[in-house]
Amino acid sequence: MNILFAIMLAIGVTKQPPSNGWDIFAKVKFTPQLVKDVNEYFLIPFFDSRIRFYEGKELTLEGYYIPMDLEGRYTIVLSKSPYAQCFFCGGAGPESISEIIFASKPPKFKADQIIKVSGTLKLNDKDINHLNFILENATLKSIQ
Repeated sequence: MNILFAIMLAIGVTKQPPSNGWDIFAKVKFTPQLVKDVNEYFLIPFFDSRIRFYEGKELTLEGYYIPMDLEGRYTIVLSKSPYAQCFFCGGAGPESISEIIFASKPPKFKADQIIKVSGTLKLNDKDINHLNFILENATLKSIQ
């Protein structure tokens, strides 16, 4: 009986999404590749089936607002780490940032303000003008 319970528990745990969206992103492997259009190397993600499972599903992220000049008035960058340690400034990896596209105009945020958002995950491994992890139709869940 205990073995059956352990197997059922293990199966249930593996089918449930991680409680933190950053945990999903951390599983992605990146390799430097030359992008011929711009003649520069970029870290290109490989999205295996474990990651692709989450594409199109709602995901929640809590992180730090990173002020960036982006196209789209409803788009921001959210980082797992504060500004001084983020991908753009402090050497963290591309798995530590996400492009957030809100469904409606969000309030103004301050640098390093902690916010929590939910949205539909879109994976990007082709367009270097956008981040690898995008939450579309996002809604603001909380702000600190």
